[in-house]
Amino acid sequence: MNALINTSKRGAKLVKLILCALLGFCSAAFAQTNSIESLTANQQGANIIVKITLKQPLQKVPVGFSIANPSRIALDFADVSNNTGKTAFEMNMGDLRAINLVEATGRSRVIFNLNKSLNYATAIDGNSLIVTIDASGGTATAVNSQGLPVTVQPAVVGKRMLRDIDFRRGSAGEGRIVIDLPLDQVAVDIRQQGQKIIVDFLKVGLPETLRRRLDVADFGSPVQIVTTTPFGENVRMVIEPTGLWEHSAYQSDTQFVVEVKPIKEDPNKLTQGTQGYRGERLSFNFQNIEVRAILQIIAEISGLNVIASDTVNGTITLRLKDVPWDHALDIIMQSKGLDMRKNGSVIWIAPKEELLTKEKLELEQKAQIAELEPVKTESFQLNYQKAESFKKVFGDEGGANNRLLSKRGSAVIEPRTNQLFVTDIASKLEEVRKLIAKTDIASRQVLIEARIVEADDKFSKSLGAKLGFLDMRGLRGGDVGYQLAGNQRVGLTGNYLGLGEQQGTAKITDSSYAPNSQFVNLPASGANGLNPGSLAVSLFSSAANRFLNLELSALEADGKGKIVSSPRVVTADQLKASIEQGTELPYQVATSSGATSIFFRKASLRLEVTPQITPDGNVILDVDVHKDSVGQETRAGFAIDTKEVKTIVLVENGGTVVLGGIFQQTERDSVTKVPFFGDLPLFGNLFKSTGRTNEKTELLIFITPKIIAEKFSSKQ
Repeated sequence: MNALINTSKRGAKLVKLILCALLGFCSAAFAQTNSIESLTANQQGANIIVKITLKQPLQKVPVGFSIANPSRIALDFADVSNNTGKTAFEMNMGDLRAINLVEATGRSRVIFNLNKSLNYATAIDGNSLIVTIDASGGTATAVNSQGLPVTVQPAVVGKRMLRDIDFRRGSAGEGRIVIDLPLDQVAVDIRQQGQKIIVDFLKVGLPETLRRRLDVADFGSPVQIVTTTPFGENVRMVIEPTGLWEHSAYQSDTQFVVEVKPIKEDPNKLTQGTQGYRGERLSFNFQNIEVRAILQIIAEISGLNVIASDTVNGTITLRLKDVPWDHALDIIMQSKGLDMRKNGSVIWIAPKEELLTKEKLELEQKAQIAELEPVKTESFQLNYQKAESFKKVFGDEGGANNRLLSKRGSAVIEPRTNQLFVTDIASKLEEVRKLIAKTDIASRQVLIEARIVEADDKFSKSLGAKLGFLDMRGLRGGDVGYQLAGNQRVGLTGNYLGLGEQQGTAKITDSSYAPNSQFVNLPASGANGLNPGSLAVSLFSSAANRFLNLELSALEADGKGKIVSSPRVVTADQLKASIEQGTELPYQVATSSGATSIFFRKASLRLEVTPQITPDGNVILDVDVHKDSVGQETRAGFAIDTKEVKTIVLVENGGTVVLGGIFQQTERDSVTKVPFFGDLPLFGNLFKSTGRTNEKTELLIFITPKIIAEKFSSKQ
């Protein structure tokens, strides 16, 4: 199964020139010396092979990383521009759904959209970069353009080198650093130093292409920076996370993975994750000491206020040396079945069962109080949302069996005044008030403007001739035709009826001259409703009784046109909007009873778009643009010529992006001639008609989103 994506270099350059004219500047990315020319994808067994062809060979493998949710692989090409003329390629090949090519200043990023997380490998082969995606989920092996495995040669002879370093984001927000080892027997020393993770790969080298500092802070994982450098005979990797995290490491075959997971802070724990105990170190050596006494000692050392329940009793034997006090407290509580609740600088320690029983009683008391607490009714006026939209929140039965209100709570929705009337206890009314304050807000609006440019250049030329012979001697009292022998004669004219008219066996009419004397009638064809120009020549005898008539006709038409359509629509954030203009064409359709009915089909310009404003002020557009026009007339009715672009694109506020372009060129040469005579040199032009047509059409679609400023923010 193969998928080949080729685009015209001329079309890509034209797109860039039009962008320069519309925006008033040319991107610096257009000045890059290297560029991506085409993408080719094919499936070989369980692997998907993607060939990225460039104008010039790459000096080094591009930096790559993977994301688990959504499943993506991204490759960054430094100092490389996009010369394919497209930004999105539909693949639908195995687990590879599509490929996006995004160009920014100084680089281009190729994004592989996958159905699930897969491993990949890259290799440079001439002017191409071969990307191998292992669809089986195993370790990917780099191949060349012939599909043969590529062996990565170490930069230093006799020393094994790390083959690849990759970063991926997991579905739970964890960051994974994947290191491709030269073999599965490499010794690895991993440890934590403060807020950093140090990983040493012993007795291996580092290629020049992997000596880099990866800034992965934009991927929403605890990992911020990964720095890999040579360290004597080893390779040192420094991972810098932020926030609360814990790390683990594992190896599968030749892939070594360091995983850094984010953790949520638990106020009832003294330490978070595996970042270590940070209390002051102390040493204990007690025999059968009371638990309450050891808790008193820890309270004095830590400076915390410790409250021990009356049920905390018993003795414990401790021998701890140079242990943080918070670690020692955890050990004591675990050994005696105790637990703690922390409130600021106060720690309450009690048996686990006692704490759980107390919390359960408190919850039951709150529930009983809620059942006895008087209910109140409060009205809420909605400004931006419709009251009926809260049916999903309160339920169709006015609040019954929903999680927002209590058992005794109810809600009445009044669509006429757009109000909510809620009856419940005070705490639930406060929750409803907070919910309305967060949801009943004005949605930001976006103005979407699309420009659809259709340009055409048409040229046509047609040449033709008419040739006829007329013998009028019979009409003038002489003998018709040419004498052969005795009384035998032969006549010459355009057709059988013309001979009869010359011999007197057919009646001559007013229109007999032109049609009955011509034996070649191949004039030039008209264009745009105009007839071709003509030049007539007649060769006749001195007695004016024999005529050889010749008419030459020619027509040449050259036309250029441009149609610019600019639909605009305003809509709220994440709400679909559409605008349409055109005509409806009637056509007849036979029904099952044998009668006919009239149906209508639209030939219109339609823009359908759903904007989504990102937190950083950009706009994600889900766009569907139709450009239909009335085509040729058929027996069933008029045909409709359709052009459509449907895509999802990220655009900066006020920026313009080219969604797509269609270039079409039609060249046609036609010759109509009399057999044999039309092939004669020079004189053959009198026996044939020629025509030539050259038509070029191009369609470009631009779109510009603009976020409308919030006018009412000062009044809220």
